[in-house]
Amino acid sequence: MTQAFFNEMFERSDLEARGLSAVAFLGVGDPRTHYRDFMTWLSAQSEQQIDVKRAEADLNFRRVGITFAVYGTSDLPGIIPERTIPFDLIPRIFPADEWRALERGLRQRVNALNRFIHDIYHEQDIIRAGIIPEAQIIGNAQYRPEMRGVDVARDIYAHIAGIDIVRAGQGEFYVLEDNLRVPSGVSYMLENRKMMMRLFPDLFARNRVAPVAHYPDLLLDTLRAAAPAAVENPTIVVMTPGMYNSAYFEHAFLAQQMGVELVEGQDLFVENEYLYMRTTQGPQRIDVIYRRVDDDFLDPLVFRPDSALGVPGLIGAYRAGNVSLCNAVGTGIADDKSIYPYVPDMVRFYLGEEPILNNVPTWMCRKPDDLKYVLDHLPELVVKETHGAGGYGMLVGPASTASQIAEFRAVLEAHPEKYIAQPTLALSTCPTYVEAGIAPRHIDLRPFVLSGTEVRMVPGGLTRVALREGSLVVNSSQGGGTKDTWVLER
Repeated sequence: MTQAFFNEMFERSDLEARGLSAVAFLGVGDPRTHYRDFMTWLSAQSEQQIDVKRAEADLNFRRVGITFAVYGTSDLPGIIPERTIPFDLIPRIFPADEWRALERGLRQRVNALNRFIHDIYHEQDIIRAGIIPEAQIIGNAQYRPEMRGVDVARDIYAHIAGIDIVRAGQGEFYVLEDNLRVPSGVSYMLENRKMMMRLFPDLFARNRVAPVAHYPDLLLDTLRAAAPAAVENPTIVVMTPGMYNSAYFEHAFLAQQMGVELVEGQDLFVENEYLYMRTTQGPQRIDVIYRRVDDDFLDPLVFRPDSALGVPGLIGAYRAGNVSLCNAVGTGIADDKSIYPYVPDMVRFYLGEEPILNNVPTWMCRKPDDLKYVLDHLPELVVKETHGAGGYGMLVGPASTASQIAEFRAVLEAHPEKYIAQPTLALSTCPTYVEAGIAPRHIDLRPFVLSGTEVRMVPGGLTRVALREGSLVVNSSQGGGTKDTWVLER
């Protein structure tokens, strides 16, 4: 792959509009400084060499069992096929100074979100100050009245946060979503790095790429810090819904990496408001659960009585302070899309600071004026369900047909309170291998922010890529792929 190939590949007058300059290129055939070493190396590789490496990566991911459920792709009722998440060999690269600025913004945002969650389950100062309407919180489906007055260790609720970041406009970073319930994807970040180091050790010898392999150690430290106050050497488990969950690989992977047990609800029981795990040597008390089970399924005595995934009495033990849940019950209120527009106000209210990271401008369809604007501009906007996730239940106006827009309009008019709308951002793209060769594809980034004795994160995150041309939907459950994310240390 010669430099002439790259010049031809990116010799388009609409380079800027396609977002290439925001990530990898300044202009035609002119990589940004932090991409130059990689692009020089890539231009020296033959297509045959790269094809062999791509096939090797796919084979190894299959052997390890790194799969994800892809919903809506089977013609057979009840069948949800799994496949290997496509992995792209061209990394997303950050210079050190750019990452430091992003990291400061992430720390600030997660700190404010934790303060907000504590407040709404205790004093509710932000409601009394008139910053967020009471009905938006108390009437929200993600608000858990069972958590009112419950004190959690260190007043931390979102121990693990996955903040979705996009780059748009003149290269500014925007927060697209705050994922605070059971954020997933960190195992793919770690496995992507292992794969790149295995396939291209020479690249890491010539580039000072900050490591991410210590994430499980940081996670374990974070979980230990969440233990009940009287516990010095906590017993920690990872709680999974089971092997049929789409992210089961990650649950098993993280338990193995931290050296803790992977359990299901049926492995646990509560006695005298303490939680125990069944073992061959008798009951063992559990102090901290890294739970990958949604609130509704945690305890059939409190939430859904038909849940077979949870543990009867778990919330009683939790409220008594005898076991910690990470993330805490009720964190979903802070990542609900109807609350998202208020996060900059949270930063100002709780921290007395101006937000470092931008929100995407957002119309709240529950407001009549906002709804009118959205209905008048549906073909231009992205409309999302306030409780939605995974790229489902949304309309991407510019990519939708007239009939799809008409159908969505009727739903929106019937239930405007369930939706928000945002402009269609010109997301940055990154060169990506597709069937036709290398082409620009839209990307986002999910850094993982850990809150324990301090707020910490590894330098990088999960870069997701929309593999279909022009698509803005990067979610793995809808066919998106992933890339390794490099933060250069120099």
